[in-house]
Amino acid sequence: MHKLLQDNAGETLMLLGNEAIARGAVEAGLAFAATYPGTPSSEISANFFQMAKQSDLYFEYSTNEKVALEVTAAAANSGVRSMCIMKHVGMNVAADAMMTLAYVGVKAGLVILCADDPYMFSSQNEQDNRYYGKLSGLPILEPSSVDEVRQIMPYAFELSETLQEPVIVRTTTRINHSTGPVLLGEIIPPKTKGNFVKDPFHLVTVPAVSRNLHVRLLKRLDQAEVLSCESKYNFIHGKGPWGIVVNGVSYNYVADAVRDLGIEDQTRIFRVGFSHPMPGEKLKAFLQGCEKVLVVEEGEPYMEETIRALAQEAGLILPIGGKAPQLFSRLFEYDPAMVREKIAAWFDVALEPAVPLDLSDVPEIPQRPPNLCAGCSHRATFYAVNKATEGMATVKPNDIGCYTLGFMPPLSAGDFLICMGSSVGTGCGFSQVLDDKVISYIGDSTFFHSGIPGLINAVFNNHDMTLVILDNHTTAMTGHQPHPGVDMSNLGQEGYGRVSIESLVKGIGVPHVSVIRPYNVKKSVAALKEAIAFEGVSVVIAQQDCVLQARSLKKETGRPFRVDPQKCANHRNCINDLACPAFYMENDRVCIDASICTGCSVCAQVCPENAIVPVKEKK
Repeated sequence: MHKLLQDNAGETLMLLGNEAIARGAVEAGLAFAATYPGTPSSEISANFFQMAKQSDLYFEYSTNEKVALEVTAAAANSGVRSMCIMKHVGMNVAADAMMTLAYVGVKAGLVILCADDPYMFSSQNEQDNRYYGKLSGLPILEPSSVDEVRQIMPYAFELSETLQEPVIVRTTTRINHSTGPVLLGEIIPPKTKGNFVKDPFHLVTVPAVSRNLHVRLLKRLDQAEVLSCESKYNFIHGKGPWGIVVNGVSYNYVADAVRDLGIEDQTRIFRVGFSHPMPGEKLKAFLQGCEKVLVVEEGEPYMEETIRALAQEAGLILPIGGKAPQLFSRLFEYDPAMVREKIAAWFDVALEPAVPLDLSDVPEIPQRPPNLCAGCSHRATFYAVNKATEGMATVKPNDIGCYTLGFMPPLSAGDFLICMGSSVGTGCGFSQVLDDKVISYIGDSTFFHSGIPGLINAVFNNHDMTLVILDNHTTAMTGHQPHPGVDMSNLGQEGYGRVSIESLVKGIGVPHVSVIRPYNVKKSVAALKEAIAFEGVSVVIAQQDCVLQARSLKKETGRPFRVDPQKCANHRNCINDLACPAFYMENDRVCIDASICTGCSVCAQVCPENAIVPVKEKK
């Protein structure tokens, strides 16, 4: 049995933050969950995917976050406890549904787990999604540790049912991807079957209904603020004239810093774990006991803005620090040393600078630019496009996925990128105002997520562009999750349908559609030349399994290659045009690392002297 399904209350396990979230949801009686995968939230869904095979939990990978929220909204309004999981930028996609779902509300608990990514470890921006709570009127909970996130999940479901509203649990990467001891609680048996009661005058958001629902939402928001003041997740510890207000993982940094600086007797800390609505009255009382206050929060000055407003309402005049050039930045993650330094500066406390470690004998870490995997078929596709467009002025919008890594030279497969699916829509715009030929790239999973509407737009408006769909039969970048184009029988899964990208594209009405196998360079270049020369919308579907997934599924791969020194003229076309990480230089000559070469043979087809040949023995 999956370790998170075991009924072992009272036991302590070392869990990843995302595992603790999943366990907390199971303890709360979660029966229905949906997601579109995205780091740093991916492991939550991966665990639900596994647990669904061994329990009554229903779980699905939806086509995008909006759909995921819609299916969970239906389940929750049928009386089934549900959960929707996404990374922070996914909230932008889900927002259309969420903003009005806040009006409609829920009948059973619905938790929206949103994982923010300060420092953008794997994201295109570091937006602070607490503002979505403020914008939508939904409550937000923010845990500070791996153990607390397990505890907070059952509370989130209860809060959702008390308010009859979805509840946002906002985490950050440092919580999602840390490991810590977790004390397990009891598992509530899930209610898996619901009952939908028709009530169109409260559930169908025509204007006359929505006007009433908005009034109800604001009343529930008032109720939520009372609960925020009473919540055990908004607590104060310590006494003294100096106040620190903190949330999330920064709470641990602050607690350590106060102890390290020896100011425990002078400092009181307000930890905000129920951050929307902010606990206004409780914070006013806290501020009244302070001579000086510092707000420590990663991201935007969300709490700081509220605290300044509360101080004004209370008629308090006291220094309030937070985001400022000499204090905390709106950029990136915080760390314990930085937080300690800023606290010392704000409260004018002597800080004994840490003695830097002597690293003089540690060699410099080699720089490693982002790169596609050895044998990745996307490299072959990008190379083929470059060959097909030699001498041609082009613009190449790219999209969100591992193929984004092709933007670096020598492949240079990316000129513009803003969000999931944007390569198609922006491609339409570029094609209309530029004379350059537009070749847009999008992955298979991203195409299903949000690329289809852009392609329909291109067909309807007859834009002149080529869309290359990089179909590696999985959602590769976030951990090989399935999507509607995946043949689930290859993964040993039954009961799923499958959507053919080729049939879908033709069904939309794309006038020129071709399918290539990227490892066959000559045929791929020819097909791409034909597609790019076509006036109007053309689509090229580049089909080849992701090499990492193929290896994990024990699929047969090719024999690794080597460079024959007798034939090699050291032109280095292989390195200069492909930059496969299997290449390395030795004595100023190109060599191939057979341990990572997948035998795709693309470099052998590129070499003008046919100097790249298979090794004799199969690895």
